[in-house]
Amino acid sequence: MPTFTALTTLKGKKAADSLGEAMERLNPEPTGVGVFEVEDGSGLWEVGGYFTEAPDEAALAVLAVAFQAKPFVVSELPETDWVAHVRRELAPVEAGRFFVYGSHDAEKLPEGRIPLLIEAAMAFGTGHHGTTLGCLKALDYLLDTGFSATKVADIGCGTAVLAMAAARVWDGDIIASDIDQVAVDVAEANLKANDMAGQVHCVEAAGFDHPDLQARAPYDLIFANILKGPLVALSPEIAANLRIGGYAILSGILNEQADDVISVYLQNGFNLIKNDKIGEWTTLILSKQG
Repeated sequence: MPTFTALTTLKGKKAADSLGEAMERLNPEPTGVGVFEVEDGSGLWEVGGYFTEAPDEAALAVLAVAFQAKPFVVSELPETDWVAHVRRELAPVEAGRFFVYGSHDAEKLPEGRIPLLIEAAMAFGTGHHGTTLGCLKALDYLLDTGFSATKVADIGCGTAVLAMAAARVWDGDIIASDIDQVAVDVAEANLKANDMAGQVHCVEAAGFDHPDLQARAPYDLIFANILKGPLVALSPEIAANLRIGGYAILSGILNEQADDVISVYLQNGFNLIKNDKIGEWTTLILSKQG
């Protein structure tokens, strides 16, 4: 069965949401409509629909004009075995001592590496993205310096791969949180898949707004692999919940945004320890001053 996509961009969440709702009333109807913020600081939102038959391009053109969006780009997708495609494309990831892999690559696990099983079909955080990879490499760097942690928080955990990496190397009190309950469920499923059930406590929370997160503070290490805006907004909370001498590993930062994030954290009592770039993404290691 063929699949068609119709994609456009426009300014503002409210307009994007309204356009997405209008697309759902098209004939033929889309099988799904997605509305996503373009994570480049442009303020643009992408609106897209999926169709099992060719969409009405005239109706799409009317919607684009009505909502001041760019003209829709309509494409027919080739029939693809997506499971096989993903398995081919997502090779295992090596980040220092850590080895992130899918079950289809279980036989490739090298000796002496710390394994982290993450299926590609799960949530954000398979290790292939520059932000997740950067955070794993930052953790590997801290381990090489002799750093040890007994209390760790992974804020905006996604698959919880970072929390699991910490739990693989330290027998401590580790908590992972995400604003999305689906991500929390995925995190718990990943823990079970890695025979780590109970080693990481998973909660739904925005920032540190959860009694379980607050009860465990101050932390030795905080991961926050999110986006520039939330990282800046959370800087006072991260400072308040980290012990003196503790570390924060931050990512989800475009390279051109790094100086702004660093400046905010320096103002909140941090020292910059390391600034690494992978592709278009920056990962920071910061230490809380006394």
